Amino acid sequence: MALEEKREKRPPVTPMMIEEEAALRNGSRGLPPGPWAEAAGPRPPTTERHIAVHKRLVLGFAVSILALLAVTMIAVLLSVRFEECGAAADGPPRAGGNGSLSGAAPRQPPGAGQPPGRPEEEVRGGEAAEEEEEEEEEWQRRRELPPWARPRLPRHLRPLHYNLMLSAFMENFTFSGEVNVQLEVRNASRYIVLHAHRMHIEAVRVAEDKLAGGVRVARTFFYPQTQVFVVVLNRSLEVQRSYNLKIIYNALIENELLGFFRSSYVLHGERR
Repeated sequence: MALEEKREKRPPVTPMMIEEEAALRNGSRGLPPGPWAEAAGPRPPTTERHIAVHKRLVLGFAVSILALLAVTMIAVLLSVRFEECGAAADGPPRAGGNGSLSGAAPRQPPGAGQPPGRPEEEVRGGEAAEEEEEEEEEWQRRRELPPWARPRLPRHLRPLHYNLMLSAFMENFTFSGEVNVQLEVRNASRYIVLHAHRMHIEAVRVAEDKLAGGVRVARTFFYPQTQVFVVVLNRSLEVQRSYNLKIIYNALIENELLGFFRSSYVLHGERR
């Protein structure tokens, strides 16, 4: 018998097998070429160029934020400055270097430049306040309190007789009054000081012995600190002479214990 050599049957060699064997020899993972092999393969490291680009982007973002903050602060400062300028323009003029008012208009006579319908008493009231300050300064130079700033009424006048007439209006709780006071002069003075508070004075007249000629009234003013009303005359009253002071006024009937006030009581459950 002829001996036949037994040969092992091997599978046919395919191109894929050849590629796998070459990959094993090169030290790779042995994956066949394709999308999976490319995904699993090593990626190239980040280059210095990419790092520089990233740094520039971050720096540009930071610079833009700082610029936005600076613009916002400048806008806020400008708005505050504009408001201050507007308030200064609306307010009173500032004093110049020589103490005068810069840009101030010259002083006008009473009633000049006033809107129509404005009472002349307001203009006179402003001038009376200035005169009152001047007189107070004069008393301060004398190192004395003016008669209207003292806690008690001055004693240069003594009232002899009062004649008082009142008309009350209960619809709106107001009243009008007229008082005539006979005064005796003990010391010469051109000031008449009497208590008054929360009243509107309509007219003031001073006459000598009721029938003689009147004494001109220069001005009148209230002094709230001591709750008095002051009559300033053009000349001093003569000693040991009597004068008549007439005042016409109106005021509210107060709801508290002050002057001519109102009150109420309850009778059989009804307030009267």
